Amino acid sequence: MGGGASTRPAPGKGTSGRGAPPGGRRPSLRLPAAAETLVGLGVVTIVALLIVPLPPFILDALLALSFALSIVVLLVTLSCREPLEFSIFPTLLLLLTLFRLGLNVSSTRLILATGQAGEVIHAFGQFVVGGNVVVGLVIFLILVVINFMVITKGAGRVAEVAARFTLDAMPGRQMSIDADLSAGIIDEHEARRRREEISRYADFYGAMDGSAKFVRGDAVAGLVITAINLVGGFVIGMTQQGMSAEDALTTFTLLSVGDGLVTQIPALIVSTASGLLVTYGSGGVALGPTLNAQLARDPRVMWMASAILTLFALVPGLPTLPFLTLAAACAGLAMWLSRQADAAEQEEADAVEPMPTPSSQPALSEVLAVEPLELEVGYGLIPLIDEAQGGDLLQRIGILRKQLAFELGILVPAVRIRDNIQLSAQEYLVRIRGVKSSGGEIMPRQLFALDTGGASGTLEGVHTKDPSFGLPATWIAPDRRASAEALGWSVVEPPTVLATHLMETIRQHAAELLTRQHVRELVDALKETHPALVDDTVPGRVPLATLHRVMQRLLKEGLPVRDLATILEALSDASELTKDPEMLTEHARRALAPVLAQLLGGGDRAVRAITVGPRLELMLMQVFNPRPRPDGRPMDPEDLTRALHSLHRIAEDTRTEGQYLPLITPPALRVGLRRLIEPVLPRLPIVSLSELPTQTPIQSIRTWEMTHAA
Repeated sequence: MGGGASTRPAPGKGTSGRGAPPGGRRPSLRLPAAAETLVGLGVVTIVALLIVPLPPFILDALLALSFALSIVVLLVTLSCREPLEFSIFPTLLLLLTLFRLGLNVSSTRLILATGQAGEVIHAFGQFVVGGNVVVGLVIFLILVVINFMVITKGAGRVAEVAARFTLDAMPGRQMSIDADLSAGIIDEHEARRRREEISRYADFYGAMDGSAKFVRGDAVAGLVITAINLVGGFVIGMTQQGMSAEDALTTFTLLSVGDGLVTQIPALIVSTASGLLVTYGSGGVALGPTLNAQLARDPRVMWMASAILTLFALVPGLPTLPFLTLAAACAGLAMWLSRQADAAEQEEADAVEPMPTPSSQPALSEVLAVEPLELEVGYGLIPLIDEAQGGDLLQRIGILRKQLAFELGILVPAVRIRDNIQLSAQEYLVRIRGVKSSGGEIMPRQLFALDTGGASGTLEGVHTKDPSFGLPATWIAPDRRASAEALGWSVVEPPTVLATHLMETIRQHAAELLTRQHVRELVDALKETHPALVDDTVPGRVPLATLHRVMQRLLKEGLPVRDLATILEALSDASELTKDPEMLTEHARRALAPVLAQLLGGGDRAVRAITVGPRLELMLMQVFNPRPRPDGRPMDPEDLTRALHSLHRIAEDTRTEGQYLPLITPPALRVGLRRLIEPVLPRLPIVSLSELPTQTPIQSIRTWEMTHAA
């Protein structure tokens, strides 16, 4: 952690846009369709090669195409910075293998039927065989062994191990991504991109492992086809074409070896590309620059190589000229690298560090920036955050941010976590825009036993109160968990205590965290699905600033703003009657009546609540109505103070699991009572009868009434 590790999201990562191609939409639709058609025709043509006989000149063209494709694949592989840049390689390997097998079948048909197979095969056979059939066969077998036993088997093994390790590492990488997301280091787009990248790596290496089987089969098929050409051609030449045994053996060996080489050399090139692709890994730089940077980074290596090669040149019996030439080349390269290193050091020495200028100083906005949400912890709580020590607090914070965004309907800012040496080891603070909002102490090696109502007995430990809801609690040793749960106590881990307190703090201060910029983003998102509503309401009928204040008031009283469409509809209708944000909030609350009833536990069940007595209601009417009533005397300050004390006792007595029962009031009293009670009981829900659906039953648990008659 040290020094306040920031968890601010990296701007701009994973959110790069993709512009439309020039020329309008039409070309972008036609090009993929054309490519799809060409691929389909190519696959059909490859399959047709297995059936349709080809004349020699077409076979020569297709064999040249096979060479060209294999060379292109090798060059593309060398230019790749990471394997996923050539993710189509396994599928392409299958198509190229099938293409070569089709050419093998076509060439075999020509060899056995006519004793000819085009100029390409004849030239390769003549060049390699060179008048010696045995040498030609041996060279062909060596190439097959190199391709089958060395390159293909090694590449397949590397792909298999890479696929296994990638799959084994996926859970850890997913947890790391979730931790970065919860800490605010990355945003949702970047997290999604990283998860897709991990999945694509696993799919790629798995496909490469399977595609290696195609190359092995291709090598075996090449051996079998060559043997068939040799034996079948020898028999056909002697029985059907009237050749002597020597002529038949020479002719068909030349053609068979040439055919095998023409197909095995492209296979060897593609297999080499496969090995390069799976062994290089994701270095972020192409293979050529990496080789240059890593092999030639130290001139001392080249000096040593030059000295060793010079010693080899002096050994009796070894050729002197080749070793001396290589030694001179290494010495020349070492001198050039030494000069390059000296020049770089001289440039560093000559460089004068510039004096700090106003442009090089941190931006004033960065210096004066206030974090919306901060969590400061003492050094003793760092293990709860550090993943290397088994801490999972970052993951919990990520989950609660998503949960709060779903519940409240707002964009919860990233939580910046830092250690603070001024705090005690077990202390933590939550700051909202730089101001301390809440805090507490955590015992990381203890468990937190909470009395949610119904616990019996007394636990041995450190007695305290739940920082989130103020319920009685005790820090107990881990070995006392079973006995505490048997007595009805709820036992939770220390990270849960901190995460829950942070969650409740965010929920209570959601109105402060909702900025006007966030409101603008929510409105823009709503415009994609409700364009007419947004265009009609914001900013024509309801300015953005007014909407911001209404949403803040709703959040402050515990109402979510997820249903922004309903809120805007209510504000649009009420804007003809009033422009006061407070009165507009009342209209929005009535529009959210079903949501409010659900939050209060209504629906099929009755809403358990505190109601206002008739005498108190009459006197409160006189307080909030400037016109005196003839049927009652005004409420003096002492009566009002006693009434507030009475409400406080009732609210505390009826409190269950840290939650207050709502106070049900007449519609005319809700705003006035909210202003009166909010400083004393800020978390007490105050609901008017008009804000509940008509079918919602109300169960009066206690009545708030005057303690004595006037």
